[in-house]
Parts: sequence; C-alpha cells; structure tokens
Amino acid sequence: MSNRMSYFCSTIGRKQLIGLTGIGLSLFVLTHMLGNLLIFVGPEAYNKYSHALVSNPAIYIAEAGLLLIFVVHLLLASFINLKNRFSRPQKYAVASSGPKKTTWIQKTLWHQGIIILVFLILHLITFKFGTEYLVAYDGKEIRDIFILVRMAFEDPKYVIWYIFSLIILGLHLHHGLASSIKTLGFNHPKYEPKVNCIAKAYAWTVSIGFITQPLYFYFFYKG
Repeated sequence: MSNRMSYFCSTIGRKQLIGLTGIGLSLFVLTHMLGNLLIFVGPEAYNKYSHALVSNPAIYIAEAGLLLIFVVHLLLASFINLKNRFSRPQKYAVASSGPKKTTWIQKTLWHQGIIILVFLILHLITFKFGTEYLVAYDGKEIRDIFILVRMAFEDPKYVIWYIFSLIILGLHLHHGLASSIKTLGFNHPKYEPKVNCIAKAYAWTVSIGFITQPLYFYFFYKG
C-alpha cells in the first residue's frame, strides 16, 4: 500500500478528508444562500438567476462534484462514528469535564448529519424535482421557481420543518467548520478563540440567511 493510501486509511487522514469535504460543502451552502437572497429582489431576478444556473452546461459537472464531496463526507463521518462506538462499547463511569468535556452538539454530529440528509432529499423533491411552472420574460419561457418557493412556504408545517433543519445546519456548520480548520493544522491555543468565532459567525450567517426566506413568504410577502 502506498504512503498516500496509508495516510487516507489512517484516522488522521480520514478526519482531514472529512474536514476538506466539510469546508467544500460549507462554501457551497454560503453561495447557495447568497443566490437565494435574490428572492427579496423579486420574481424576475430570482427566476433568471435560477435559469442561468440550470441552463449552464457546467451545472452537471458541478452537481457531480458536489454529490461526490457530500457522499465522501457522509461515508467517512459515518465510518468514524461507528468505529468510535464499537471501540467504546461501554460509557465511561465518570464523564469528562472542563475543556475536554464533550458537548451535546459534538455527541450528536452524526444525528445532525442524518437530519440534514433528510432535509436535502425533501428539498430536492420539493424544488428541483417539483412541479414545473413557467413564466415568460422578454418573450422567453423559463421555469418559475419563485412561485414554487412561495407556495411551499405558505405551508406552516413546511416552514417549521425548514427552520428546524436550518438551525440544525447552523449547529453542524459551527462545530464542523471549527473542527475542520483545527484538524487541518490551525489547532494552536492562540488561534482557537478566533477560529471558533469565525466558524460561529459563518455558520449563523448561512443559517439565518436561509431562514429569512420562509419567514418572509409566510409573514410578509403580499404578491
């Protein structure tokens, strides 16, 4: 086995790969959130943006790459979670405390990932593969995603589920991004407070940015 393969089969190698894929996914959700803010500009701006994305031939390469990153991240995280469970079949008699204490957010990272996976599948079914409405701009018909989003966020159950899932995403991003940065080498005590602060600001900027959209449609949109 080559040194490179041995490295990626090691625990530190897997954790660093989880960190790299996690950072890649973090960048994607930020760009997705920023694009979705065009909802506040109006239907035409948002629909033209959505059409520009899906009509670009490079979208297939981007989606394949994103899917690969997501699958690698999920599988490696699941593998390490199961390995840790089987390596410690019994809970410690005395739980650790102080700086080494494991928080409930850390303990539930894998569960958070499963909730995010379910959310993603339902999100794709609702929007990407949902009902196709059409709208015409400048004599050209394109898909009306805006009306689909508006209709989805008129349902209080979907709004509650969406907000709950995005809070989970915020928690996952906060800890996951901070952990990824530390795993990739920025783990000196001098940098830790700054890393945590950056990860927290990043995570909740993304989460709140997404959450504003269902709140806008459910409570404020009058179109």
